[in-house]
Amino acid sequence: MKYTGIHAISPGSIHPLERLFVNQLTVLDFSYLHAERGLLGESWLASVELGGGLDAQGMVLDFGQVKKQVKQLIDLEFDHRLLIPADHPGLALRGSGHRHRLSFTTRRGEIIEHAAPNDAVQLIDSDQITPAVVAKIIARRLRTQLPRNVTSVRIDLRPEDIPGACYQYSHGLKQHAGNCQRIAHGHRSAIHIERNGRRDPVLEKQWAEHWRDIYIGTREDLRSREDADCHHFAYTSEQGDFSLTLPSSRSVLIDTDTTVENLARHIATSLHADHPDEHFEIRAFEGVRKGALATAG
Repeated sequence: MKYTGIHAISPGSIHPLERLFVNQLTVLDFSYLHAERGLLGESWLASVELGGGLDAQGMVLDFGQVKKQVKQLIDLEFDHRLLIPADHPGLALRGSGHRHRLSFTTRRGEIIEHAAPNDAVQLIDSDQITPAVVAKIIARRLRTQLPRNVTSVRIDLRPEDIPGACYQYSHGLKQHAGNCQRIAHGHRSAIHIERNGRRDPVLEKQWAEHWRDIYIGTREDLRSREDADCHHFAYTSEQGDFSLTLPSSRSVLIDTDTTVENLARHIATSLHADHPDEHFEIRAFEGVRKGALATAG
């Protein structure tokens, strides 16, 4: 994959330039608005490379500080948020105080509306959200926070290499104590389905297609008729009031909160209902290297 970060050396930097790196420092789980596909859940692996002169410890920067400052900025400002392409022509923003409201029209004419506290969104100065654009913004913000001997910042963002089926979904967990309560954050996730003890790539592909580019909503959060052209979700959580409206064709409903444990259970019980004489084990991922197991039958 082409390198997606930024490398900038400020005037008067110390030579020779020393560099350190941390591969896969963290995972950025978020959702964003796409001109063609609408609301997308995403997971990007974030790596960092810093260059500069050595400090009094003989380091460009202590690895503890790298993990603290770089990961903290990504977690606080980008993770579990809705990333908004501020220059997209189909975007209309409204806001007052600590809240914002938006309307986003895709090129296909589909309309997505979102309202939430400001901390649940991040405006990106571009007409589209890409790893290169977001990496450049993160690197620029980091450069102002790091010690003066650090003269270059590279951020690499890329999706996990998933050899099999995967799907991209958004959701919100109103009862969660942390940032998962934000109504439009998401993940890019693999799915493994064992049918009678053997992986079934056909079923994996079917479920990945079923949940491709989708919002998975809890039925009790629905504020409109289920047969309407649009689904309007709303709830109040610890962080405030959240709402999301999108075409009903871009959402699916389940009867529980949309934790990964419940999603794995939903898939397992659905498959067992269709094939009552067979045994299923579901390994549903939530982003990268984590998820839940469920069995039925």
